[in-house]
Amino acid sequence: MLDFLNNTAFTLGDKQVITWLQVVYSFTFVVVSWFVSRLMAFLIVRKLLSKTRISQDSKAIIQRIIFFSMVVLVILSVLTYLGIPLATFAFISGAVAIGFGFGAKTIIENFLSGWILMSEKPIRMGDVIEMDGYLGVIIEIGNRSTQIRRNDGAQIIVPNSQVLESKLINWTLNDPYIRTSVRVGVAYGSDVELVKDQLMRVVTDHHLVQDDPGPVVVFEDFGDNSLVFDAFFWISVKSGKEPRLVRSEIRCAIEQAFNNHNIVVAYPQRDVHVNFTDPSQLSKMKKNEKP
Repeated sequence: MLDFLNNTAFTLGDKQVITWLQVVYSFTFVVVSWFVSRLMAFLIVRKLLSKTRISQDSKAIIQRIIFFSMVVLVILSVLTYLGIPLATFAFISGAVAIGFGFGAKTIIENFLSGWILMSEKPIRMGDVIEMDGYLGVIIEIGNRSTQIRRNDGAQIIVPNSQVLESKLINWTLNDPYIRTSVRVGVAYGSDVELVKDQLMRVVTDHHLVQDDPGPVVVFEDFGDNSLVFDAFFWISVKSGKEPRLVRSEIRCAIEQAFNNHNIVVAYPQRDVHVNFTDPSQLSKMKKNEKP
């Protein structure tokens, strides 16, 4: 076995001989160093930077830089051990780059997009975003793709290039607060001031509604069948409850408050005219009509 490993695997030029034993050592060193580099990068970020105020995105960037720096050092060490000069690859670097570029265009595009997302930070881990009509939370921004956990519990993986090029809403880019509203229509003849007071009280009493900026109640319009009021208020998307659930709770409270103060929630009204004329009598009337 040792005799076989000492045989020549390939030669570089006339003097440089690479044996199978050197190949085995180099391959083992690369594999072990790959896992050790990942572990070292993780431990450095977790142990040394855990007590700092650096954001999770910045820690992820530092971890990647440390990992890839170690990988480069490992490759250079292997080339030095094998006695292969970097100039050896100069004559094939152009062809390899062109072939690799065409064959891995999508991979490179997603990889570069991931670094752009991590450096420019249009989205960050933990951000609440809206994409393709779905609300979700950014779990991880990887080298190739971004993981998003939607509000229905599903986890989707989106290529980084698609995230970078798509039009998405980041609800927590600057702050976690969003404005939403509840609309209600009351019957004509209702006490307008009483309606506004009750709406303001209900919205203000909800524990998730922000005090600054505070809620606003607007007499929006004279509708076809009702007096239309809008209650605008701010909530945090990181409160652990979806905005539509908050609106539902406020609507239930409004219904209860209106019932307590005899305020009628309007509903569409239509006048229906029914003709009770007997068809036989209608035919006789037509016959008796003078020409």
